[in-house]
Amino acid sequence: MDKILEAVVMSSYPNNVKQGLVRRVIEAAKQPMDSEQCWSMLELSTKLYLTGDTKYKREIGKEVLEVYGHYHPEEFEEFFNVRFLLSLLQEGYGPLGKRSHYVLDYIQLGLQFVLESPSANSIFSLLRIEVLRKVCERPSPKQCAKISKLLTQHPQCIPTGKHQVLFCQQLIRCIGQFQCVSEGEEDIMEFLEQVNKVSGLLQRIWRTQTSAILPSLKELFTIISSTEEQEAPSNALASVVQFVPLELMDGVIRNLTNDDSITDVQMMTAIGRMIDWVSWPLGKNIDKWIIALLKGLAAVKKFSILIEVTLSKIEKVFSKLLYPIVREGALSVLQYMLLSFQHSHEAFHLLLPHIPRLVASLRKEDSNSATSSLEQLAELIHCMFFRFSGFPDLYEPVLEAVKALPIPNEDRIKHLLGQNAWTSQKNELACFYPRLASKSETGKIGLINLGNTCYMNSIIQSLFMASDFRHAVLNLTEGNSQPLMTKLQWLFAFLEHSQRPAISPESFLSASWPPWFTPGAQQDCSEYLKYLLDRLHEEEKTGKRIYQKLKESSLMSQAVEHHYLNKTLIEKMFGGKMMTKIRCLKCLNVSSREEAFTDLSLAFPPPDRHLRGSMSGLLVEEIGPQFIEPPENPSQLTGSPWIRRKAPVAGEPAAPPMLVETLGFQEPGEQANPLSSDAVGVDAAKDPLSAFGEQACGPKDSRSVLDLINYFLSPERLTAENKYHCEKCASLQDAEKVAELTEGPHYLILTLLRFSFDPRTMKRKKILDNVSIPVVLKLPVLTTPEESENVWRREKDRAAPESGFMSVVYDLCSVVVHSGISSESGHYYCYSRECTDTIPHGQPRDGTPKPASDKQLDFEIQWYLFNDTRVSFSSFESVSNVTSFFPKDTAYVLFYRQRPGRQSCPLHEALAEAGRLHGEPSLHKDLMEAIAKDNILYLQEQEKEARNRAAYISALPKSPLWWRDFDRDKDDDSSSGGCSPAAGGGGSGSFHGLVF
Repeated sequence: MDKILEAVVMSSYPNNVKQGLVRRVIEAAKQPMDSEQCWSMLELSTKLYLTGDTKYKREIGKEVLEVYGHYHPEEFEEFFNVRFLLSLLQEGYGPLGKRSHYVLDYIQLGLQFVLESPSANSIFSLLRIEVLRKVCERPSPKQCAKISKLLTQHPQCIPTGKHQVLFCQQLIRCIGQFQCVSEGEEDIMEFLEQVNKVSGLLQRIWRTQTSAILPSLKELFTIISSTEEQEAPSNALASVVQFVPLELMDGVIRNLTNDDSITDVQMMTAIGRMIDWVSWPLGKNIDKWIIALLKGLAAVKKFSILIEVTLSKIEKVFSKLLYPIVREGALSVLQYMLLSFQHSHEAFHLLLPHIPRLVASLRKEDSNSATSSLEQLAELIHCMFFRFSGFPDLYEPVLEAVKALPIPNEDRIKHLLGQNAWTSQKNELACFYPRLASKSETGKIGLINLGNTCYMNSIIQSLFMASDFRHAVLNLTEGNSQPLMTKLQWLFAFLEHSQRPAISPESFLSASWPPWFTPGAQQDCSEYLKYLLDRLHEEEKTGKRIYQKLKESSLMSQAVEHHYLNKTLIEKMFGGKMMTKIRCLKCLNVSSREEAFTDLSLAFPPPDRHLRGSMSGLLVEEIGPQFIEPPENPSQLTGSPWIRRKAPVAGEPAAPPMLVETLGFQEPGEQANPLSSDAVGVDAAKDPLSAFGEQACGPKDSRSVLDLINYFLSPERLTAENKYHCEKCASLQDAEKVAELTEGPHYLILTLLRFSFDPRTMKRKKILDNVSIPVVLKLPVLTTPEESENVWRREKDRAAPESGFMSVVYDLCSVVVHSGISSESGHYYCYSRECTDTIPHGQPRDGTPKPASDKQLDFEIQWYLFNDTRVSFSSFESVSNVTSFFPKDTAYVLFYRQRPGRQSCPLHEALAEAGRLHGEPSLHKDLMEAIAKDNILYLQEQEKEARNRAAYISALPKSPLWWRDFDRDKDDDSSSGGCSPAAGGGGSGSFHGLVF
């Protein structure tokens, strides 16, 4: 009969025909038959159920098993034995590598037919051990749900005694690793159902065995407080807490907060992860446990933990108010976090950018839940207005958003603030005021905005982060006869050593103010930078020479020393040279003129000009940034557009220049082919570092800094009205003009010409195109035969090339961003990092390369965001994506630093070497005393402010002082991203979905 059934199931008959034949087989199975035939049928049905490749086959297997379990119990019991089940659980069923996923379902199906058999207890004992072993192997959510379903239906299989506690703990460990891999609604619902089955099993065990609850909770806390886990535990753990009896809450929280073995870091990690649980849907009492733990920490005066956790998590909690399914719990947690955080406005101010959007969303939802939440939120906001008055410009958009909602009276506000404070003794928090008001966690210092002076602040911070320039300025001697440079030295010294979170650049502003600038009006930061560098340069030319320490060292030849000493500091740091050549297309005569520059102003190519696709030359080269070696053959010193190249005939396109390159990432030892479009192979594409390199280059259909530089260096035809007067021809002729860099500056400043005059509106308009910024680029610099020979001198068996271009490598240091649509308005801020030479720890002085892992990669250097008084940590990813997220925020001025290497000129090598020898600059006595005195004054101010604020908290004002001008920047700009206190406030600009 088993052969007949197998033949029917495997046949190609339609399912309805098969079903009729199978029915006959099943009916026949209800009749008495010999044991051998039963075993054959049980083996076949087991095979169909466990390894059937279709749902139909598994259903047939299930039906046959159930029939034989009912009508042939003795044979079924004999077949469904302990040894067989042990083999199924430990070895699986089916071919190796394709073990069946239905073993637990099979066992659950079979158990119902052996419950009364003599072997039942042996089977239960086996399963009690095996389910514990299975759980210790951390099965998937689906398999865990099957175990839970099995044990819920057959509680006799639940481990007992000490094994039961261990089973609960290991089951919690499993839940901690659950992840929902899909974002589809059906998959999410299935995942939630699986988690509920598993946590429901724990609830069942705890109801019958309350002694297992506390050990289970201890294991739960161990998981969420672990600081060693690379991945945060799953939010599915929230499903465990909802089943803990609330009457145990006080005792559990008291034990946790008074346990001296739990470190502050562990506690902070645990409460932070618990707060994340507000995103768990349908969880009960989760908010009660979170609030209870926060209150418990306040009771034992763990204020530092509460501060850190609140500031890091409050925005995430706030974002969950968008979702009705978790809104009630999230709002409860938010209310406690805000109402208890009464010593500082920081937590509330983090939410200000998001409140209007949330209010608009809740209004649009128009549900009972949304209406109730709006009223509670409005009450909470007015409490915060009352508690932290004096920020009218920040509060105005929020006030506008909630103006139609009920306003609580003063007594209600005082009641809410009074009952939720961390402590009634306000002076207990006084020690935290200096900490909260001190320098940012980055260790960097901000600059106070003196009234639309963000253009200056961003430039000053970019110059300060240019470490070689900063060290040179700080090393200035007294009496250098350079008043503006001396003021810059003082400003840099205070930025380096002050304890204040921000300092006022008022003295430097008055000294460096361009006379045509209008006070209080927004200005062009590039224009200010040019004026400042020119002033400093001219001042030094007529004053005392600076930076004499390099002269005293014997690090360079007399010729180089003479060349160096004839340069000002601005020329040494920012000065480059450029050769402009004009070739008459008739007589081919070339006239040239070399001129110095401190920045390159890059115009945007016309929309129809796509340099990458239309110009020949070196493609973007994907090579490792760790060690920039000279080319493997002299041909890679690419020639000038006009060297060894025939004269173009009429109608031919202009000769292409050498294109600027961007550097990606490549494993050391691999040979990059710069002329191949497939320079990045399959393996490199899989490497995330390669992906970073491509990201730096930007998508093909977007502008890149490389496009702008290549456009700047590309030949320009002078025809029609722009014809060139050729001295040799003594007449106007068609000509070709090209710019070539002959000396690369130590710091390369690139200004993207985003502002152009619109004759229709008679105003300057802004080009809002997104421009991708390479973190490393190679700039072509024209070399003489002598310079080329110096580069190749140490290379054996190679002929020195003729004049040609050599690539000079630059690392991105700073990006000044303009936010807004006009040069006369908007806001400036900058991203910066400190690019320094890495030879001491990255490469031996003898020139022998070390493995790439020994040198810090470019993208690992910490980026900072400077936004007036606010300084925060950032990343190159943020630099790259800023315009994608905020279209009005566009890169405007870029600072690059020349990377030391064989292509570096002796002057730049000397600068780098001197910096390494001298180390940190030593300030002269008067400057050191001024900084020390100001730091003492600041501490005294902080102590006084702390006392005043403590007194203010204990005696709340009778009415909110909304319009009190207190501690804010002076800029008042209505455009997006303006220089208001909200600008640079940080915080997420988007709401995240539920996290499973």
